[in-house]
Amino acid sequence: MAAPTHNPPGSTPVFKSKRELPFPLSVYQSAIGRKWVMALTGIGLLGFVVVHMVGNLHVYEGPARMHEYAETLRELGGGLMPKSLLLWVMRIGLIAMFAIHLHAAHTLKERSRKASDKADYLSGQKKYESKRDYIAANYASRTMRWTGPIIGLYVLFHLADLTWGWWLGDEYVRGDPYHNVSESLSSIPIAIIYVVANVALAFHIFHGAWSLFQSLGINNPKYNALRRNLATGLAAVVLIGNLSFPILTQAGLIDEDNRDCPINDTTGLECLTDQAESHS
Repeated sequence: MAAPTHNPPGSTPVFKSKRELPFPLSVYQSAIGRKWVMALTGIGLLGFVVVHMVGNLHVYEGPARMHEYAETLRELGGGLMPKSLLLWVMRIGLIAMFAIHLHAAHTLKERSRKASDKADYLSGQKKYESKRDYIAANYASRTMRWTGPIIGLYVLFHLADLTWGWWLGDEYVRGDPYHNVSESLSSIPIAIIYVVANVALAFHIFHGAWSLFQSLGINNPKYNALRRNLATGLAAVVLIGNLSFPILTQAGLIDEDNRDCPINDTTGLECLTDQAESHS
């Protein structure tokens, strides 16, 4: 029996035609353009994750250094703009990048699904007659549908926990990140949340770093080993660095038992700054 060559009655095209947007927005309407956008936003987000992790390593230098690092971020832009303005511009940019990355990933997945269903129909096959080769499929790739939402929820939790202080309540001290990290991650349930979220993040980074080269058109068997090593290395560095915070806090390395400076007034913050200068 010949395979059907037309859409069944009442069906809709795989992709609905849309009015073309002006350049450069029109680039995003194509699958190739959307892959490029997803890859480039992924690179930007990965860069932020690595820089953020490296910056947080200041917590191992003590409260003074951590406070100094946080103040440096708030003072970005020097005297050319109000305090924290550039930091908030960067935050808004990251949120926009994150939203675009999620939208590109979701819409590309939907396009792929619809195209696959269309191909199955035209070939005369029913969906349940074909099986995906899950053994051959990469494990990290198959878990992207889960790691993405986990990371999104983790970002919201992380902001509510250490930026807005919703979870710490009265224990939250604005402008004292060392204290807030110590108080938050000393809680076993919160430490577990951070561990699970960062394991998901590592899987996501591995697959994202591996596949972004393909999205950018760089897909040569000669470089596959290098691509895999790069993806593995990035995921491992971020995983080890981020897991160290909850694990070592639970182990007692990050605590306030030996802290000399007060933390709840202006004098305390000045004391922290003086302490940082005395170690320089």
